[in-house]
Amino acid sequence: MSGGGLLWLGAAMAAFVAANSVLRTYAHSGVAMTLAGALGLFLVGNLIMVRVMREGGLALAVAISSVVQLVLLALIGVLWFGEKLTPVQMAGVVLGIVSVALIAWPQGARP
Repeated sequence: MSGGGLLWLGAAMAAFVAANSVLRTYAHSGVAMTLAGALGLFLVGNLIMVRVMREGGLALAVAISSVVQLVLLALIGVLWFGEKLTPVQMAGVVLGIVSVALIAWPQGARP
């Protein structure tokens, strides 16, 4: 994936992470405009992902985006919302980071 593709992927992930964070706030507050904001951010993220998939392909773009989002959202849950992770969940976060490194490993590179 090119540098431009990675920037678009980063923008999509930022939109999805923001959308999920707003959605968590909606789950606590129940304010309808908060839900509308989250849905709008999901829409933006998906539109950006279409561009990313054209350039980088479905497998690479979605795999990296999904795992990075899960890791970031786990960290946001802990740091922002005060949630707790069990040792098994922390191991899952570490494995997620390892999986992104393996998925994004340049083709043809030797470990």
